Amino acid sequence: MKILLVEDEERLASFIRKGMSAEGYDVEIAYDGRIGLSLFHKDSYDTIILDVNLPHINGFELCRLIRSENETVPVLMLTALDSLADKSEGFNAGADDYLAKPFEFQELLLRVRALTRRHTSKQKQLLQLADLELNLDTQTVTRAGKRIDLTTREYALMEYLMQNKGKIISRVDISERVWNLNFDSNTNVIDVYISYLRKKIDKGFSPKLLHTIVGMGYVLREG
Repeated sequence: MKILLVEDEERLASFIRKGMSAEGYDVEIAYDGRIGLSLFHKDSYDTIILDVNLPHINGFELCRLIRSENETVPVLMLTALDSLADKSEGFNAGADDYLAKPFEFQELLLRVRALTRRHTSKQKQLLQLADLELNLDTQTVTRAGKRIDLTTREYALMEYLMQNKGKIISRVDISERVWNLNFDSNTNVIDVYISYLRKKIDKGFSPKLLHTIVGMGYVLREG
């Protein structure tokens, strides 16, 4: 499990990382909001812990920025600001939990475990690549928060590609898994549906995610 900790108190950040590391967590630290946002853009995290009084970008605003790009990653506010108004602002910004300083490390650990457990359960129903998400529960696809309407066959193809993201999928595999047919080399139906999907999930978005590997097949990946 990977945690992003955005905390400008170096001694406290070191204490938290040491304790979390002992429990098997990989903790990356940012000492200000701007660096925290940069790390969030570069990597994926199972939980994000935010202080509020941060240089450059405060924790409330950072939480809003994170939520504008990712609606599911758990965010815990860890701050000395413990009034009801402060907590209200934190939750309104998109935080999942709020722990006031000073705190017991064991309580922080328990809260992080609860957040990651709930997130892991949700992830089983959510396939994600960059800002592209496919919800297996509702059978909906979104990119950058924008819903993408797919036909039944387009959705089946999208689901298969998402389940195998990063892998090159041949036209034979797609034919057998999505169409349940023996492969017919004379038909271009797969190429046609790949073209449909590319227009829907890549046109107007960056980076491009659906790639053709000449002579091999297709792959869904970043870059």
